[in-house]
This record gives sequence, structure tokens and C-alpha cells, in this order.
Amino acid sequence: MGIESIIVWLIVGAIAGWLAGLIVEGAGFGLIGNIVIGIVGAVVAGWLLPQLGVSLGSGVIAAIINSAIGGIIVLVILSLIRRAA
Repeated sequence: MGIESIIVWLIVGAIAGWLAGLIVEGAGFGLIGNIVIGIVGAVVAGWLLPQLGVSLGSGVIAAIINSAIGGIIVLVILSLIRRAA
């Protein structure tokens, strides 16, 4: 994996985390937190969406959408955990 791939992962993660933070209001974690949420969301969506039979295609836009969906799932779970604690 080259440095270019890592940079693309970070950019996709940042955009997806930012989108997820906008959709799930009040659940943003700042720039670094949003990047982490976006990357974790990409992993969650990469596993969950094929299990559900959902395929959004390939490319950067599809990766951002998949990561944002996963990020939303992660943010909703984290906000539920915060409320319970």
C-alpha cells in the first residue's frame, strides 16, 4: 500500500465522517474523530452491506457513500451508548 492509497483512505474517511456527522446531528467528533468514524464506517459498511445484498458499485463516490452509511451506523450506536451511560 502506497502513500497515495493512505491519503485517499484519509480523504474518503474524512468526507464520510463529516457527512455522517451532519446527518446524525450532535454526534460529530471533530476532524480526527470524523476520519476515524469514516474509516470504521467503511469497515462496517464493507461487511454489512454485502450481507444485506446491497451493492452501490465501485469508485470513489461509491466508497464515500458506503463509508458514510457505515459512519452513520457507527455514530447512531455511539450516541445510544452515550445516552445509556
